[in-house]
Amino acid sequence: MPFNSNKLTRDDVLSRYFPGYAPVTGLLTGLSGGSCLISDGVHRLVLRQRHQSTSSPFRRQYRALKKLPDTLAPKPGNWLGEWMTVAFIAGDVQEHLPAARELAALLHGLHRQPLFGWRISLLPLLEQYWLKCEPARRTPFWLRHLQKMRRQGEPGTLRLAPLHMDVHAGNLVRGDAGLRLIDWEYAGDGDVALELASVWVDNQAQRDELTAEYARQTGMDADELRQQVLRWRPWVLMLMAGWYECRWKQTGDGQFITLADCAWHQLRTNEK
Repeated sequence: MPFNSNKLTRDDVLSRYFPGYAPVTGLLTGLSGGSCLISDGVHRLVLRQRHQSTSSPFRRQYRALKKLPDTLAPKPGNWLGEWMTVAFIAGDVQEHLPAARELAALLHGLHRQPLFGWRISLLPLLEQYWLKCEPARRTPFWLRHLQKMRRQGEPGTLRLAPLHMDVHAGNLVRGDAGLRLIDWEYAGDGDVALELASVWVDNQAQRDELTAEYARQTGMDADELRQQVLRWRPWVLMLMAGWYECRWKQTGDGQFITLADCAWHQLRTNEK
């Protein structure tokens, strides 16, 4: 009988494909989860599993990593259907975002890469999250904004580029080769302003600083770019809120309700 890699457990993967390897620290923490660090005592790999909680096709993550230089992202290894391995990046996971100049340079370096070949479309995701969330959490405010976005359509594109779409301190690793990005499950092609609108900053002043620095490094019009980032921001907040709502329904973990409520609060504040 053919060996079906789509039905493998983590232990199946280790015994069949990586004999001599064992988990080092268990699951690497994160909101999506599902990454395990494995080692044979000399070499280390990150073993990743496809998750039902994400709407991004798993193979696209592998294809994105194949296209990217190792100065930006970890190199992928084995593709096993429901599982894949990527190189472990030795270094320090960041607790805070780097200075605007360094982060803008990293994003500019990514955005100059060849396109991945698939577009990021937020409206279908917003529709999915509305349908998949806990019905009791569907508020008139949520529905009103979803209907408004249906009517308006997504903002246009200032500059099309490959995007990471989950840039925050925990996805930045600083090693001997510099700063690199991990966790590429939401990557795709889209507007660079969407990327800037999605970066997990502490406040609007920090986002404005990053946007201005990015405009300076790329030669884009700073005011035009800032306005485009502001157009994308409600879409990103809706995306975050809907994702948290669905994760709460899937897991029952109260942290997701807290995060969803925070995103809804930001969206209401932006509306005023």
